Amino acid sequence: MAPKLVTVLLLFFLVAAVPWAQSSEADNWATSKKFPKKTVTKLQFYFHDTISGKNPSAIRVAQAAGTQKSPTLFGLVMMADDPLTKTADPNSELVGRAQGLYGSAGQQELGLIMAMNYGFTHGIYNGSSVSLLGKNPATHPVREMAIVGGTGLFRFARGYAIAQTHWFDANTGDAIVGYNVTVVH
Repeated sequence: MAPKLVTVLLLFFLVAAVPWAQSSEADNWATSKKFPKKTVTKLQFYFHDTISGKNPSAIRVAQAAGTQKSPTLFGLVMMADDPLTKTADPNSELVGRAQGLYGSAGQQELGLIMAMNYGFTHGIYNGSSVSLLGKNPATHPVREMAIVGGTGLFRFARGYAIAQTHWFDANTGDAIVGYNVTVVH
């Protein structure tokens, strides 16, 4: 009797699974395609972060109690809409804007956590963007952060950004940072 019960149960589960196995193409909610061709793009630009003056491009939006006493400004959060230019000269050609936020996340070392969208407004990349997310140990001469996505020509982007401070004013906090970005898309 037991082998018959096993056979009946097995047939029941097989029959119950048939409607799922026979779904039509119209019922599919997800499809996959392979993209064998990939493009590697290298970008070079300068990020101008101005927190002083009449028209700052980055402003303080939050800070924790005790931030002012911290040598690393731990707990400070800034919102930015910084110009991106072809050269380090602030008057050079504008190629886009860096929009997003960064905050001081290190208690022992100045380590900024950055979540930025680099939107381009120049040439064939006009309307496209890359998204950067990562730790920026700002006092290091060279920093590497991840490119985690993109839009437009940079859809499905991944890659990395190398940042080097070109100029920094310790009194105001203003900075110009050179970026070399490599994107696979």
